Amino acid sequence: MTTTENEQKLWHLSGNWTPMLEEITADDLKIEGVIPEALSGTYLRVGPNPSSGWSPHWFFGDGMLHGISLDSGKALWYKNRFVKTRVYNGEAEDDPMAAMGDLTMGTANTHVVRHAGKILALEEGHFPYELTPDLETVGPWDFDEKLKTSMTAHPKICPETGEMMFFSYFNFEAPYLNYHRVNSDGELVQSEGIDIPNIVMMHDFNITRNHTIFMDLPLTFNLEAIDESGLPFRFDPEAGARLGVMKRDGDNNSISWLEIDPCYVFHPVNAHEEGENIIIHVSRLESAFANSADDYSSQGHLWKWTIDTATGKVSEEQIDDKACDFGRVDDRLVGLPARFGYVMSLPENKESVEYGESLFKYDFATGERLEHKLGSGVKGGEPVFAPASPDAEEDQGWVMCLVHDENTNSSKFIIVDSQDFESDPVATIHIPQRVPYGAHGSWLPN
Repeated sequence: MTTTENEQKLWHLSGNWTPMLEEITADDLKIEGVIPEALSGTYLRVGPNPSSGWSPHWFFGDGMLHGISLDSGKALWYKNRFVKTRVYNGEAEDDPMAAMGDLTMGTANTHVVRHAGKILALEEGHFPYELTPDLETVGPWDFDEKLKTSMTAHPKICPETGEMMFFSYFNFEAPYLNYHRVNSDGELVQSEGIDIPNIVMMHDFNITRNHTIFMDLPLTFNLEAIDESGLPFRFDPEAGARLGVMKRDGDNNSISWLEIDPCYVFHPVNAHEEGENIIIHVSRLESAFANSADDYSSQGHLWKWTIDTATGKVSEEQIDDKACDFGRVDDRLVGLPARFGYVMSLPENKESVEYGESLFKYDFATGERLEHKLGSGVKGGEPVFAPASPDAEEDQGWVMCLVHDENTNSSKFIIVDSQDFESDPVATIHIPQRVPYGAHGSWLPN
């Protein structure tokens, strides 16, 4: 596609959102400070990065991986690689709608996880793509032909059973929601259709030790509202908002739907059970894409939902007035009581997506918020926690993040002592080329 002057002005193609088209491998990285000896593994992050240099919307670019391998106090390498999907290889060029109907035609641009020995790059409209530990692309993965729907970019892996739960919302025929459960060996063992009245953008969901919780929120499919971005979703508060609660091995007949105030949530932080209550911390927006598919005027703030499973009532409480999103907990506590959450700050009152100059650490027991300031003009990303050892106490470890210094147009990977969160990073690894802002990632210990 020819890039016009107007297209070049799209926010997701300018500044540090500008696509990085060069793939490199670097093994001589400049390091400030000391990398903890206990960190042995690879940090991976993916994000939309159109290989043509242009895409109509932030969500649609080809996936690009950025990886940093650490071992014995050393940074072994940095690599960036496109996920070599069929879309990247040009197979949809003559028929742009082909990517809508073929589940192998995804961009794999939103998240990267490891489960049952497979590294998967994910986006919510298609199958995931399997990767090698060296960031090479194996191909689309459909769980040995058992998966018949797309797969969310935000599966949940139970730290106790090793199961992976996920869902699909990108279905043009009822049921509009499908739920899947994969055992610890990577075998798809359950698929259930769940009835909901509308096609909604359900970006993420929640699990606890015993339950799965869906968020049926009013970001609804609307072809009449489609614009030049090509994203056919608009916020419609009249559609209502609900949480769907069922057992993790439940089905459509056993789900309970509980009404909440209309809102939108891209990312919860975590959920857990307390007696008959389910507690969910989320980054809650008043709306999303209210006026266009590029309307980011509503920012997320930390809220707490308490579901009383005995009465079916939900209480909703705002925890903090600081704008934030991309919240994480220690992966060993997903769906379990986690005291600490790590969240990326957002600048207030922005009309486009901008990442903030701080990382936040929340103590859910006391309500305390600690702030790690990245510096003026230094923008962060999703914070990922790495424990000091497999049996370390919660919060005993490090928070890692890719950041970009807009003053020097350079990127760094920082490692912050979680128990000394407000202090300077214990280690800063300088990346030898610019890393565009991206989406989600994981720490994959060796």
